[in-house]
Amino acid sequence: QVQLVESGGGSMQPGGSLKLSCLVSGLSLNDYAVAWFRQAPGKEREGIACISDNDERPFYADSVTRRFTISRDNAKNMVYLQMDSLKPEDTAVYYCAKTSTGWITSGSYYGFGSWGQGTQVTVSS
Repeated sequence: QVQLVESGGGSMQPGGSLKLSCLVSGLSLNDYAVAWFRQAPGKEREGIACISDNDERPFYADSVTRRFTISRDNAKNMVYLQMDSLKPEDTAVYYCAKTSTGWITSGSYYGFGSWGQGTQVTVSS
């Protein structure tokens, strides 16, 4: 059974940094693209970062580009999201996901069907 477990969330002041982690079990990540999503209260889930199985051409949503960095460690079956220069509008529950056929594009995503429980990130002063 495939499981995704996110961790590393918390509260941070604007301008601060957090690093989220996602442990994937039940399969090898070698052949999958991996991604991070977030969902703020009252809003739809948003795809914010995605990286292919060979680490090429990562995608970042406009809302996080040049502030967030997605990375992966296939040997550990881990996915990471380094979040810098945090803003109050980054407050959301963050989820990781994997896909063998999907991707994230500006404003939409496809091919993702399994989600972890998420980790809460709150940015406020």
